[in-house]
Amino acid sequence: MSPADVLNAGRVGRPHGLDGSFHVTRPRPALLVLGGVVRIGDAWREVVRRAGTDDRPILRLEGIAGRVAVEALRGEDLLVARSAAPALDPGEYWAEDLQGCDVVSADGQALGVVERLRALPSCEVLEVGELLIPMVGDAVLSVDVAARRIVVDAAFLGVEDGDASGNAS
Repeated sequence: MSPADVLNAGRVGRPHGLDGSFHVTRPRPALLVLGGVVRIGDAWREVVRRAGTDDRPILRLEGIAGRVAVEALRGEDLLVARSAAPALDPGEYWAEDLQGCDVVSADGQALGVVERLRALPSCEVLEVGELLIPMVGDAVLSVDVAARRIVVDAAFLGVEDGDASGNAS
């Protein structure tokens, strides 16, 4: 399975209790479901326990028993097959699909490439070099994942004349 076929659902955090349960850091709750299957390292494992909250989930995976086993996996990514992910509503995107997209202004001026999607308290933002672009309708005019292109309103962002640092010329 290639990296394009999986989505990151979180990371193994600190152990919880003695039975092999652990906290998940950087969770994506929609991907962490009881009975679902996640890849950790080279192995696919069923989620046999799901507790905690969406912000602080606690999982136990089939075949991982005890605190020592969890400590050995701490920091490992939990991956889910894209085919098992829930369908997204219009205007929703997986962060992996936005990374690497070209960002251009409405008039076609290249502003950079999306390095990552970052969650901030008020909204998610696209990191494009030093420029942070809020994922709101006033800033992002269109997203074409297939074409790997995001069109933004440069005037709204205060970016003009090729200045992608966020400082108007």
